[in-house]
Amino acid sequence: MHWDDVFAELQAQFDAALQADSDAELAELVQAEVAGIEWIDRCRARRGEHVNVRLADGSGRSGTVLEATRAWVRLALGERRCLIPAHAVVAAWPLGPRAPEPGPIEARLGLGHALRALAADGAEVMVCSLAGDHRGRLTRVGADHLDLLTAHATVTLMWSGLLSVEST
Repeated sequence: MHWDDVFAELQAQFDAALQADSDAELAELVQAEVAGIEWIDRCRARRGEHVNVRLADGSGRSGTVLEATRAWVRLALGERRCLIPAHAVVAAWPLGPRAPEPGPIEARLGLGHALRALAADGAEVMVCSLAGDHRGRLTRVGADHLDLLTAHATVTLMWSGLLSVEST
């Protein structure tokens, strides 16, 4: 009878060790999954809902998420629309914990695609950048810059300094 108790205790210790290993492995898998999630993916999960973003210059935008790709988010600010490069955002809230995979089109749409669509539209925009705000029409979109025809000149702005492009 004593041996049965010893082996039962060993079996219980073995089962507990297996459960602990399983729990640790699950925690590592969850941590690895979370480590691969980008904020913009969590923003995409908020489509149709209100979010706030703080940009690199300290300014903020607050609106309803219309679309979000890996490269940009587009918000409705009342009647205006605002395209914000993902790299310009330093804080965003509220974001949910989930992050859906982008659709096949969203996965391929870069900042250039969105800017070229705005240029083709020909509408007047306000381009907010680290170099200041400029009102005009997008006339050319290169690989890393855009040209904006203002009332006084054509201004070339680098994408790296873009904060937002808003309809006026």
